[in-house]
Amino acid sequence: MDIRNHKLLYLKGGLFVLAGLLASAGILQAAPSLRVAALLAVAIWCFARAYYFAFYVIEHYVDPGYKFAGIWSFLCYAMRRRQGTRGENNVPPS
Repeated sequence: MDIRNHKLLYLKGGLFVLAGLLASAGILQAAPSLRVAALLAVAIWCFARAYYFAFYVIEHYVDPGYKFAGIWSFLCYAMRRRQGTRGENNVPPS
């Protein structure tokens, strides 16, 4: 399903933030310590940077001709690159 409604997109983004906050609160409630809080913050930051790398850096600096459709698309792309083939863009035209 391709969501194009701006309000639904903002709602989806807000729900991701809410889910992340609830999960983080649950982890900190289960193991309340500064060490756990720091490790959780580092993990969240690292995953955010990895996501940025996969969908912005690769697309804009490494292979501008490739458009990613999601995590699975990136993993398939990375495996094809490792095997020496680029593959075709698997995003349908708009």
